[in-house]
Amino acid sequence: MSRRVKIAPSLLAADPLRLGDEIAGIEAAGADLLHFDVMDGHFVPNISLGIGLLENVRRATRLPLDVHLMLDNPERHLAAFAAAGADGITVHLEVHPEPEAILERIGELGKTRGLAVNPDMPIERLAGRLARVDRLLVMSVFPGFGGQSFIPESLDRLARARRLLAAEGRPEAELQVDGGVGPGNCAALAAAGADCLVAGTAVFRAPDPAAAIAALRGG
Repeated sequence: MSRRVKIAPSLLAADPLRLGDEIAGIEAAGADLLHFDVMDGHFVPNISLGIGLLENVRRATRLPLDVHLMLDNPERHLAAFAAAGADGITVHLEVHPEPEAILERIGELGKTRGLAVNPDMPIERLAGRLARVDRLLVMSVFPGFGGQSFIPESLDRLARARRLLAAEGRPEAELQVDGGVGPGNCAALAAAGADCLVAGTAVFRAPDPAAAIAALRGG
């Protein structure tokens, strides 16, 4: 099944002193959604973004807001992020190894249900856990910091994840990849089955974000 590749610029790479202009710029440039990384300093070593900022971002853009919770206790914050303007919420299998209940709660809040796996989590651990997944995020770097280099083994992991989604009756679920995404690997990522590319520096730091988004999409 061939689908148009979506581009989700990561707000983590935006200039915080020009945030409104940065968001308006990538919206005008053709971004499909905005990726919003939330880090707690526990599950990952860094701290970033939060509910108050999400509320302001929601007022600044019509783009869907894809909230990625890198938290030890995401279940405590689902309702708050939903109320602040999230359109989708992604949690980690590493935190919720039996994710059905938390994914069901995300769905009850009316949000896209996302599940993420880190590079050292075997893709096969997802087997039997995808029935409620709308978005599967395969991390191609270890989360916690922007600007890292892409892990090459992620291509095979994406292909296995795409096959697993089909085998579990979720072929329509979005397969997202995050980390080290750029013009040098976007075609290979799409060929491996990714249909949503999260890109930070490749978009926000590009001289021409519209050209960068078009290149990532394969245009």
